Amino acid sequence: MTTLDGFAEALVSADLSDCSATLTVDQRVYPLEAVYGAAYVFIDRCYVHVDRPDDAHYRVTLATKTLGATSDALRALVGEFANELLSCAWRHRITVDNRAVIEAVTRQAIAGAMGPPTLEDLASFDFTEVPFEDPLGIAVSWEDKYGKKKGEGTVAATKDAAPPADAAAPAPAPAAGGGGDEKR
Repeated sequence: MTTLDGFAEALVSADLSDCSATLTVDQRVYPLEAVYGAAYVFIDRCYVHVDRPDDAHYRVTLATKTLGATSDALRALVGEFANELLSCAWRHRITVDNRAVIEAVTRQAIAGAMGPPTLEDLASFDFTEVPFEDPLGIAVSWEDKYGKKKGEGTVAATKDAAPPADAAAPAPAPAAGGGGDEKR
């Protein structure tokens, strides 16, 4: 086993005869889900073996799929794996922190995909007039919030009112059979 330039000897070792490199990963920094995620990204490029030598570390062995890999190729592979491991750990942290939001959005998407409610669903629905919490007053109608403008009447009052004087009378209907504009 040799070391690769740029990596600490305690963290990375390489075996050029087997075309493999072994990384020691601290589980306090990188959760197992992140190790699996990074390993999954690399399974098309190299063979990946994940092991647990002790309670505080994971050991990840990356072996190239082609023989004769140079130390530079292994160094590049280890560096890319380390970057992907960091990326997977960050995505895992975001997922853990936003679990409630992810579950709520998923629930709404599944409920929406089920389609509109059936008549049986509506029959069992509670349509009581119990108000919900609306601290910003968004659900309040315009009339309830600001009142009616002065001079506005009800629909019944405007129905009985006379039309304005400048309103045009409806146009008379054309007489049947009396026009010369008709095409025959």
